Amino acid sequence: MKKINLFSDVIKVIPSLYEDDRGYFSEDYNKKDFLKLNIKDNFLQDNVSFSMYKNTIRGLHFQKNPFAQCKLIKVVSGSIFDVFIDLRKKSSTYQKFGTHNLYQNEGWIYIPEGFAHGFCTLEDNTVVSYKVNQYYSANEDSGILWSDSIFDISWPLDNKEPIISEKDLGLPLWKDLSNKINF
Repeated sequence: MKKINLFSDVIKVIPSLYEDDRGYFSEDYNKKDFLKLNIKDNFLQDNVSFSMYKNTIRGLHFQKNPFAQCKLIKVVSGSIFDVFIDLRKKSSTYQKFGTHNLYQNEGWIYIPEGFAHGFCTLEDNTVVSYKVNQYYSANEDSGILWSDSIFDISWPLDNKEPIISEKDLGLPLWKDLSNKINF
């Protein structure tokens, strides 16, 4: 298992692959191996997201305290442009973001609590699986509008309009949330 630092406490975890003429085998998640990488979270819920079309944006989501979630994200099929925004006020990267393209069965991206997260599909029929360390709480569910100019994220949309849910289109701008969020 290999660890790559992507951005302020956001890491990529690449499991070992054992390949032969049939394909490969990988021990995808083993809590002991993740503990060695200092990922100590107790994951309570697994989620799966299927996006039928390229240019689908999901996010930018987070849950407020006391139900803040860390996420362990993997692409099962397809590929994504993954975005993580640091909302932790005491962090040196507060209000800054990072991105990473993640491809099918390439490994995991670990995003700690205190980050907003979203992604754009780079292919049709993309399936994303992710683990979280807190159960979903509708009362603490929140997010930031994907096109908020304070972050100026260059989404890879091929000059097309994104496919995005009504809920995500209605998310607020960060300037209207920042004083209400305490990570």
